[in-house]
Amino acid sequence: MDPLEADYQAAGFGGTLPFGERPAVLVIDIVRAYLDRESPLYAGVEDAVAAAARLVAAARSHGVPVVFTRVEYGPDGRDGGLFYRKVPALRCFDQGNPLGGFPADPSPAPGETVVVKQYASAFFGTSLAATLTAMRVDTVLLCGLSTSGCVRASAVDAVQHGFAPFVVREACGDRDPRPHEANLFDLQAKYAEVVSLETALSALPALSAG
Repeated sequence: MDPLEADYQAAGFGGTLPFGERPAVLVIDIVRAYLDRESPLYAGVEDAVAAAARLVAAARSHGVPVVFTRVEYGPDGRDGGLFYRKVPALRCFDQGNPLGGFPADPSPAPGETVVVKQYASAFFGTSLAATLTAMRVDTVLLCGLSTSGCVRASAVDAVQHGFAPFVVREACGDRDPRPHEANLFDLQAKYAEVVSLETALSALPALSAG
């Protein structure tokens, strides 16, 4: 065993969470800002986006609900507060900027929920927790961008709201593999289950929300 993993296990980290009975797929901020090479947020995450598209398609085919998030700011980014001031690149998400829009795939289908947020977590300042509760969801499969930012924040908040978070490794992306891997390690140790795309795809048929 890797010494780092052994150290964490010896300290009591790395327990496991079971899949629940009513999952949803949560697609975090897969928008053009990370895919357009002219964008300051371009991150080279095309493979992760393709994997997320596979996850979304499989969820739909098995009747598992899919929820998308995106970021949008009003005039002067006032609703973004200190976060907007800390990260100047968030101006890509000013209202009306096409970089804040969804790519062709994955993108919301008619009738699917889209949560508009201003901060890293999909839960902070939004109705997401109430929406999932109303749908009787108990498990969220997370994919999207970026692993070290909004995916991580959303996974932490998911477990804090009582939704078992399963982060799909290949379907999350970051601008550098180092924060990507470091955050997946920490999420697995403390807050979530990190699973492969194939594991998630294999689980979906048995987790139909029908």
